[in-house]
Amino acid sequence: MSHHIVVGYTHTKSGKDAVALGARLARATGAVLDLVMVLPTDSGTLVPPDAAFDGYLRDQAMKWLAAGAKKIPAGVEHAEHVGVAESYAEGLSTAAAELGASLIVVGAANGGPRGHHRVGSTAAALLHSADVPVALAPAGERKTDATAALSRITVAIGTRPGAESLIDSAVTGATLTGAPVRMVSLVTVDLPSSVDTGVIRIAGAAHAEDVLAQAREALPEAVAVDVLVGRGESVEDAVRDLDWLPGEVVLVGSSRLAQPKHIFLGSTATKMLHELPVPMIVIPRRAAGAEA
Repeated sequence: MSHHIVVGYTHTKSGKDAVALGARLARATGAVLDLVMVLPTDSGTLVPPDAAFDGYLRDQAMKWLAAGAKKIPAGVEHAEHVGVAESYAEGLSTAAAELGASLIVVGAANGGPRGHHRVGSTAAALLHSADVPVALAPAGERKTDATAALSRITVAIGTRPGAESLIDSAVTGATLTGAPVRMVSLVTVDLPSSVDTGVIRIAGAAHAEDVLAQAREALPEAVAVDVLVGRGESVEDAVRDLDWLPGEVVLVGSSRLAQPKHIFLGSTATKMLHELPVPMIVIPRRAAGAEA
């Protein structure tokens, strides 16, 4: 049975970035790619809806979707859909549920520098409510070769328990794509310069290495894994200190504020986004007692 990837499409550079990332992930995993454009409802207006105008909007949306689909490489099964909802995020979540999608892909907000993330309103809403993983395409992702293999899956492991969903996703991704896995813990000290952080940093690094070792043991022996600790005076410093490959993706978990089976972008992942030059995929928090 095929799995599906939903791409939130807009007829902009950001929409093209999302299609490029979605196409690369679909090709690597054998998924069906569903391009979805969401039209607003008329529920907030006093003017009766005009059927002719609604028809025009749908026709135009389908033309834009067809233009976006031209960038999808041959061999990737895809379809185009027009939805109607009060918000773009709601429409994408509804489409993902109806299609049984395992991932929603969105682009950066317009105006961000190439190779960086800029979270817009749609991405922000999804990152605090979606019940499936959400992939964020950095600005300029459309310049990446959509037929290139996934070069590496980096998993950002925190220093607290609760990485099971991340481990499961990494194993699934590595199994489907053949990509190696890199497990990273970001050890930073965000304290005033007057505080002596030497002992704190050493203790934090030792704890991070213990957590990484436990996470590594949870992965099958067949999965190629590198394990390392990223260090810096801040999360941003630690991200800059790491090397990043073209075609790589990063998996991060949801904050403990997330409801079970939902995602909630935490403060560390938000700081990572400021410096991250590759796509990020945010994984929902596992429900208590849930099986993989």
